[in-house]
Amino acid sequence: MTRFSGFRVLKEALTGHNGWAPLWRNPAPKPAYDFVIIGGGGHGLATAYTLAKTFGQANVAVLEKGWIGGGNVGRNTTIIRSNYLLPGNQPFYELSMKLWENLEQDTNFNSMVSQRGIINLIHSDAQRDAYRRRGNAMMLSGAGARLLDVDQLRQMVPFLNYDNARFPIRGALMQSRAGTARHDGVAWGYARGADSRGVDIIQNCEVTGFRVEGGKVQGVETTRGFIGAGKVGVAVAGHSSQVMAKAGLRLPIESHALQAFVSEGLKPTIPGVITFGAGHFYVSQSDKGGLVFGGDIDGYNSYAQRGNLPVVEDVAEGGMALMPMIGRARLLRSWGGIVDMSMDGSPIIDRTPIDGLYFNGGWNYGGFKATPAAGHVFAHLLATDTPHETATAFRFDRFNRGYVIDEKGVGATPNLH
Repeated sequence: MTRFSGFRVLKEALTGHNGWAPLWRNPAPKPAYDFVIIGGGGHGLATAYTLAKTFGQANVAVLEKGWIGGGNVGRNTTIIRSNYLLPGNQPFYELSMKLWENLEQDTNFNSMVSQRGIINLIHSDAQRDAYRRRGNAMMLSGAGARLLDVDQLRQMVPFLNYDNARFPIRGALMQSRAGTARHDGVAWGYARGADSRGVDIIQNCEVTGFRVEGGKVQGVETTRGFIGAGKVGVAVAGHSSQVMAKAGLRLPIESHALQAFVSEGLKPTIPGVITFGAGHFYVSQSDKGGLVFGGDIDGYNSYAQRGNLPVVEDVAEGGMALMPMIGRARLLRSWGGIVDMSMDGSPIIDRTPIDGLYFNGGWNYGGFKATPAAGHVFAHLLATDTPHETATAFRFDRFNRGYVIDEKGVGATPNLH
């Protein structure tokens, strides 16, 4: 694999850019592999990359029904953070944050990781108490946190509507290490790194069924024929229920469309990521100047990568309440991704009742920010048959045992949908 560098870019610029090669191969599937990963999104690619790099497993295939980057990994608001509260989630997302901090050096690819910080606004005394508790948990785990008063906040983001009669801003909880990353660059970097280590990335290859004999998976039926496998890992986000149903398994998951939006390009305004504590609205500014923002999932189950107008209105209202100046910006485009909402708002990474079949899903709003760690711990599970130390709580049976990880504000809230 040719390594990228500033010198290489300069050389290609002076020689007509004739030396660039495709980032990964487009191979035909082999009859069988040791590991088959279903889903060519961020989690599937990161899993294959880690299997090859960390565990020395080169006989791996990633099966993607469309094209690399065409699913949720290219349909999100690019936020990365580890400002979680509960012990089931905090170590995992902090592992992910540490992996983000070294991702570009690890994959030798510009994923545009930008640690500009995230500000979670406080609008009431009760919310301040809750965020102080969250901040203390973050400090104990090493994630880092700052509690800002109004004067400190005004110096950083003076354009917010501090004196809103309904939603006065009384401070914020900040994680300075959080920020954004280029979602496409993340997928391409992992794909390139996995391919260079012998992984076959097979696009336009949809899984249509599983071959199971004697309670053990033997491989997968696809639109490109049967592919044998020693172990199969499923990481297909919002389509988890559909794929796992082909193996006769039912999941504690709902699928919803989650919309996101970007405005026209504007001059640099927003220094990092800002979340509206009195409503579900989050916003950052891309390198091209567009305001990238989103809010709640659509209120009905769907597998369509488009959303409805009531959510557009709700997100716009949240933005206007937070900073009225957003009303002067023109909306450039919107898009939707299909998210797999678990019933407690936390993910599932576990073995299934079928020997050799493993599952990674239920990511709710947290799938993109979890990408490096999700790949790391899922590869660990596949390679060793034991859960990674940061993912021991992400079990299927937690709903039966009463060990739910109720990270408030990120679940499916079934009673509302």
